[in-house]
Parts: sequence; structure tokens; C-alpha cells
Amino acid sequence: MHGIGNDYVYVNGFEESMPDPAETARKVSDRHFGVGGDGMILILPSDKADVRMRMFNADGSEAEMCGNGVRCVAKYAYDHRLSQRNPMRIETGRGVLTLAMQVVEGRVRGVTVDMGEPILGLLMIPVRREMLRKTVGNEHTGRFELQSGDARETVEATFVSMGNPHAVMFVDDVNSVDVRRLGPLVESHPAFPRRINAHWVQVRSPSEVTMRTWERGSGITLACGTGACAVCVAGVLTGRSKRHLLAHLPGGDLQLEWRQDDNHLYMTGPATEVFSGEWKE
Repeated sequence: MHGIGNDYVYVNGFEESMPDPAETARKVSDRHFGVGGDGMILILPSDKADVRMRMFNADGSEAEMCGNGVRCVAKYAYDHRLSQRNPMRIETGRGVLTLAMQVVEGRVRGVTVDMGEPILGLLMIPVRREMLRKTVGNEHTGRFELQSGDARETVEATFVSMGNPHAVMFVDDVNSVDVRRLGPLVESHPAFPRRINAHWVQVRSPSEVTMRTWERGSGITLACGTGACAVCVAGVLTGRSKRHLLAHLPGGDLQLEWRQDDNHLYMTGPATEVFSGEWKE
């Protein structure tokens, strides 16, 4: 399944057992010797929600949350009759989220996710404050140095957590950014003790942006739902965008809204099932 190109292999944990999900995720995610994907997601029973989601990146590391992934979990659970509740509650590493589904002829076409409140404290994200150079007028933004060989460059980023950590970097031309080179340098910078997701963003207007992503543990991805939410928050915090935002990602578009009444992020986008199969191991 995929959410605007952010593709994962989904396992029905109501029926299947997974003794070593980290190792299986590495094998399954390999695009040459496995199925291929940005990672693997388990759909499991929950004692506090309708279903539970566990997410593993392509490198086998477990992540707290995936915005595109949780939409697909809701679609799978509804379409395959694991739960027929709408709205549906899904347990994640971020906590229990509520998802409202657009159902057409008995199948889910789109999903709006209540992503909860953004986490803005640097220690909670987490970001090591002592490794940043502060910027004037914004406590959520800082500068840090990247080093590649003998070359050094200074990067300014705004930091947000949506249950997983994000660094948002605003640029004049998003297509000119060498994401493949810079992504791993940002992800593994010592300022980020749990590594970080990196996003480069070009503001088209106060209500529209284009973004590219290097996802922690997976590399370049066509989309990142939690990242798009973080971009919406970062845009508001830095005065670049409004609370209603259309985000263009390489795989498609997401609608974001950071509401003032409850301080929650709401993300709306599609969820698509591509095929099903058997993993022989």
C-alpha cells in the first residue's frame, strides 16, 4: 500500500505472526532482492484502540509514527473488516490517533487524520540545544554545521516533532537541493540524538508549498505525512505560511490544517492498496 508514493508492506497481525519484524523489514524493503518499500508496517490488535500500528523503516529501525502509513492502516482495517468504525482509533507510537474516512461503495478512498499537537520543546523533539547557534526572534529555529570532507556549510532549520523528529529547512529553489548528499548528513548530525527527518521546502504562497524529504532510516521518499505536518507548523512559526496549507510532495498532495481551537494538526490525503502476496520465509 502507499500514501502518495510513500510505500510500505503491510502485515495483518490479526492473522500472521512476526518473530523478528526488524530483520524481516530489512529483507522485505529491499527493492532488488525483496518486495521493495520504504519499510514495513504491522497491523495488530490493540487493548486501547480499534487496531495498533507498528512501523519499521527500511533499515529495520522502529519509528514512532508515519502519517501516510496510518492512513493506509485505517483503509486496510476498514476494507478488510478488521474494524468498521468510522471514525477509527489507531494506537501508534505517538499515542492513539483518530481518523475519519471517506468511504465510497464500501471502500476507503481518503482519510483525515487528527495528528495531535505538535511538540516544540527542543529537549522533547529531541535536539541538543548546546549544538545549535540560535537565530534571532524564534526559539524553534537554530543553525548547525554540516561537514562533508573538507567542505563545511551552515544550515538553518526549524525543529518540530509530530511524535517523531523533523528538521524543516526553507529554500528558494527546492529542486536545486542535493537531497541525496545532504540528507544523511542532517539525519545523523550529533545535534539529533535519535536522528532526524530532513525536509527542504519552497514557499509558493502563504497557503502552498513544495517539499522534498530525506526520511530517517529510509532515505529519499516520495512523501512524508508527519513531515508535511511539521512543515505546516514551521511555516506558521516563522511567519512564512498560514494554518491552512496545501503541500506538494513528489508523490502527490496533502492538505494540512493547524487549528487554533485545539492546537491539533489535521492531515487529509489518499490511501491506496496496490497488491497482496506471500512472503515465503
